[in-house]
Amino acid sequence: MANAWNEIEKDAEFADLTLAQFKAKVKPSLDYRAEIASLELQLKAARFKRDQADQASNAECLLVVNAVKGHREHGENSALYKAMGYVPRDERRNGLVRASTQEQPLNKAA
Repeated sequence: MANAWNEIEKDAEFADLTLAQFKAKVKPSLDYRAEIASLELQLKAARFKRDQADQASNAECLLVVNAVKGHREHGENSALYKAMGYVPRDERRNGLVRASTQEQPLNKAA
């Protein structure tokens, strides 16, 4: 609005305001919008840095969990391994699904 006002009727008054008075009244809104835009850019940059750091951290995490899995006193069935968010070997399902050899009854709704 201010740009159009400035280009076409910069000396006119609207709502008993000059262009300079109008700009002064809307300045807080524009300032907050600029601050938000700056913060959004900072957040985007921080997320990128976090993702980069996570890649390095994940490599270290894998080394530690592999060391726990190979440790004589802990291993893949330990409480420590489970507490780290992994499923102990004895609690894993094997994924084997055997097909039924019996005929399945027909669905009555069909």
